[in-house]
Amino acid sequence: MAVVTPRVFVSHLAGTPVFDPNGDQVGRLRDLVALLRVGDRPPRLLGVVVEVISRRRIFVPMTRVGGVDTGQIVITGVVNMRRFEQRTSETLVLGELLDRRVQLVETGEEVTVLDIGITQLPARRDWEIEKVFVRKGRGAGLRQKILGRGAAPGKGGGRGEALTVEWSAVTGFSLEEHGQGAESLLATFEQLRPADLAGVLHHLSPKRRAEVAAALDDDRLADVLEELPEDDQVEILGKLKDERAADVLEAMDPDDAADLLSELPEEEKERLLALMRPEEAADVRRLMAYEERTAGGLMTTEPIVLRPDATVADALARVRDPDLSPALAAQVYVCRPPDETPTGKYLGLVHFQRLLRDPPFTLVSSIADTDLPALPPDTPLPEVTSYLAAYNMVAAPVVDESGALLGAVTVDDVLDHLLPDDWREDGLHGHPAAGPIGGVRPGRGADGR
Repeated sequence: MAVVTPRVFVSHLAGTPVFDPNGDQVGRLRDLVALLRVGDRPPRLLGVVVEVISRRRIFVPMTRVGGVDTGQIVITGVVNMRRFEQRTSETLVLGELLDRRVQLVETGEEVTVLDIGITQLPARRDWEIEKVFVRKGRGAGLRQKILGRGAAPGKGGGRGEALTVEWSAVTGFSLEEHGQGAESLLATFEQLRPADLAGVLHHLSPKRRAEVAAALDDDRLADVLEELPEDDQVEILGKLKDERAADVLEAMDPDDAADLLSELPEEEKERLLALMRPEEAADVRRLMAYEERTAGGLMTTEPIVLRPDATVADALARVRDPDLSPALAAQVYVCRPPDETPTGKYLGLVHFQRLLRDPPFTLVSSIADTDLPALPPDTPLPEVTSYLAAYNMVAAPVVDESGALLGAVTVDDVLDHLLPDDWREDGLHGHPAAGPIGGVRPGRGADGR
């Protein structure tokens, strides 16, 4: 049986109440933010603009937005309350796409956009624009009519035939194919893995590298920064506004953010830490207190932590989180409250293979490996490496003198420090992604810079 993906027309979402997980209203949806792409590729939705009670408009990523297909918007997780500022690569769906004059590809006829249909991609949290509701002929005030009356596709309410077409059936929306601007480069690179995109970014000119970095969303830029050499990281971060630099640091893994901040002058480091959310900054400060080539300096403070009364089903739900790296998702750590690091007493760990062998209702405390020793935070890098090799592990728990779990060292972070200092340079130079892409040779834009 075919999977039916939800589709929603954006006019029905304008002004929709937005609730937190407890059912309390936090504001209303005022717009949706999309990333246009080259040619007829459907735009991806980055998030929504919510007007909170104080009338401030904030941005909420789509990964934290639920209930879109039911007409009741629910946001989850921690939301950044900074005022929304539209970036050059972003397009407002309600504010900029409705009332737009575009052309039908088949006939070349000019039409007016009345509404936009969005759909959720199967088995993913991403949404993209799929349909366009248009009317032939001309009219005035269409956006106001739709937003005020909630007009639905098929009821244009004006002269001319109204019809719903695929995004690819109209032209006049997408980025220009020529010119190879930052947005065009970004669209070309969109399907690359972070490590591959880092390889391309490394070989661009500093000017073009800054343009592409500015056009990436915070999460994507954070992923790419983690794969770049330190010099490139410092250069890119230094060209961002302080507020955005703090947002990107928050989106990075705490250990990578700590490594990057340690390369900055003390004044700049403290300024950025002060702009970060207190809980995020506290994790980074804690990591910066340890020597770099020790378990404490290598660890991440965000492993999967479960209480003793959690079940195998609970553990598997956490392991399925697509935002987790494979190394972090390989095992869960059983601890007494509190659940955030540093936790209560560390009790043991459970590898995901063991989770797959036991019934869903099994308590994780009953199957935890309690015999495997944990690492003190001052364990030097060679001993951390030997530990992972001896026990065939991809991650290791780091525990303090009181028995609290501080974090976990993953094999990828260990490899970063075992390889030569210039391994990224060699790898980036030799990576297939560093070759010509989209008709432009890395290091030169279309204008030769």
